[in-house]
Amino acid sequence: MTPGKAAPGTQAATSVRDRLLDAAAELFYREGPGIPTDALCRAAGVSKRSMYQLFDSKDALLAASLERLAPAVTASVLPAPDTGPGPRARMLYVFERLEEAAGSPGYLGCPYAAAQVELRDPSHTASVVAARAKRRMLDFFRAEAARAGATDPDLLARQLAVVYDGAATRAGIGADDLGGLAVVTACALIDAAGVTE
Repeated sequence: MTPGKAAPGTQAATSVRDRLLDAAAELFYREGPGIPTDALCRAAGVSKRSMYQLFDSKDALLAASLERLAPAVTASVLPAPDTGPGPRARMLYVFERLEEAAGSPGYLGCPYAAAQVELRDPSHTASVVAARAKRRMLDFFRAEAARAGATDPDLLARQLAVVYDGAATRAGIGADDLGGLAVVTACALIDAAGVTE
């Protein structure tokens, strides 16, 4: 999922807070958390004073922008709760969506993994938000693996999370065209865990 802006003409697109969050999501994703505050405010069309009236710091803005992305990222990657096919297909769905996203222009990897790697501080407020988002995916894999009768649901969940993050990162830096690679790799792990349907 590539962070983007709210639809033009909507009330959300015109509020100062939402313009800051949109600009932060886009710039942090594209350029990293080191983006200067001046450039961020310029992109949002707001003053630094306005930014600091709404957010204590640029770090707080980064964390809020990552938090705001969570529902859209979840909806773009995970299947809807309690719908669709069985657990095996639901786990593979994640990798199918990843391969689709990785093939789109502007894809730079998972915004949450990128934030954690670039910030390098697990206690940073944005790292905490990113870790929470990554835990949701791990919990999804664990729940589906357990439903599918995997021999070790926790191990399978961790393996799938590693494949997801690794594939997203390699595609994001242009090191790999995922074209079937992530799905096939996930499928092999799921098979090895004893999941048949």
